[in-house]
Amino acid sequence: QVQLVESGGGLVQPGGSLRLSCTASGTIFSTNAMGWYRQAPGKQRELVATITSSSTANYADSVKGRFTISRDNAKNTVYLQMNSLKPEDTAVYYCHAELKIQRDTYYYGYWGQGTQVTVSS
Repeated sequence: QVQLVESGGGLVQPGGSLRLSCTASGTIFSTNAMGWYRQAPGKQRELVATITSSSTANYADSVKGRFTISRDNAKNTVYLQMNSLKPEDTAVYYCHAELKIQRDTYYYGYWGQGTQVTVSS
């Protein structure tokens, strides 16, 4: 059983900050890339940020300079620090991780359950 558990979402005013976290648990041999995606009502899910196993980060243009993705490999956890939040950031944020459950096999993508982020006055 492999599970991604997210936390940290909530309601925040424009200009505020939130920190999301996502921890992978279960039978995990190795964790490769991890990332955050978001989906607003009526829109498709879009990439927010990704981070490789060696902590190389990639960001969507809409969040670059405001969001920071990081990870703690010992804890199988990925974080998303969100600063200067805008109403346009309102969405359900989903964690994604590439996990290997055995040594001599391939990585497979897993999704978290999502956490709501609402930016409003």
